[in-house]
Amino acid sequence: MIRKRSSQDDNIIFRLIEQELVPLSHLSAQEMEQIRKELPRRLNRGITFVACRPDNAQVVGFIHVMLHGELLYIDLIAISSAHQGMRYGKKLLEHAEHYGRLRRCKRAKVMVDEDNIRGIHFYLRHQYQMLRYVALSRCHELEKLL
Repeated sequence: MIRKRSSQDDNIIFRLIEQELVPLSHLSAQEMEQIRKELPRRLNRGITFVACRPDNAQVVGFIHVMLHGELLYIDLIAISSAHQGMRYGKKLLEHAEHYGRLRRCKRAKVMVDEDNIRGIHFYLRHQYQMLRYVALSRCHELEKLL
């Protein structure tokens, strides 16, 4: 089941970020601490969808997106390691893209850390195209036409 985030989901979202995304980041401890402080405001700037197991309300993953005109920007996505490979990421991505199309977005864009090889392959499997490598942020920029 995919649903909109509620405030009760925030603790598990923060835990998923710590467990699944932080280890892949190249940012310094100081930069990560600043991002942690900004997360609550960041999540309120866009919309977050969560994936729950069908047998209960346990959140196993989330995707956070922001709209910028005709652009759907995928800001964060994480699935618990115990639930990876079960299509939760695919369902969340499809849900977010559908949300963007309903709001007249023409493109979806994402930045993936250079060391997140699984993430890069995930987007390539879902018809995203590699646009460029951004050396300053050490990320790959990928895009898909919606």
